[in-house]
Amino acid sequence: MKSFTFNYPEGDFQFHFTPLIGIDIVMWLVQTIQMNKLSNIEKKILTDSKENSKDRIRGRRKTKVSRLKAGSPVSYLEVLVLRRYPPRVVSNRNWTGRVAAACGRDESGVVGLVLWDEQIEQVATGDIVQITDGWCKQRLGERVVSTGRNGTLRVIE
Repeated sequence: MKSFTFNYPEGDFQFHFTPLIGIDIVMWLVQTIQMNKLSNIEKKILTDSKENSKDRIRGRRKTKVSRLKAGSPVSYLEVLVLRRYPPRVVSNRNWTGRVAAACGRDESGVVGLVLWDEQIEQVATGDIVQITDGWCKQRLGERVVSTGRNGTLRVIE
């Protein structure tokens, strides 16, 4: 049997469980926790989990910069824009338009941003931007996030 102890100012709360190991599956058998009368500790745990779920927007959990992986989609990201670099014109067989680089950060790290056409004028240094349905790639050893063709960028503040 294993147990976890959560330390709260009101007192400690213990959670006991027994690991069961199958052929390829690991399952956890949780021993009964009485939930009919909630103690202050249990109320605090439920309140904490409710506050942590506020990071979800329409069923999406906010991604932290430190958890971004190159080659992976970015479902929801909020960053503070530290700097926006001057735009330049890019032309290839699929697209012609203006592109600008920027860098942004959240509480976990710094990431490069790619801004396309009208996004360049929307974003300024100091803005908090929200990127949904974007992508993350690696460029010169650093992670870079962009909305691509299908994603959206919105200035929050």
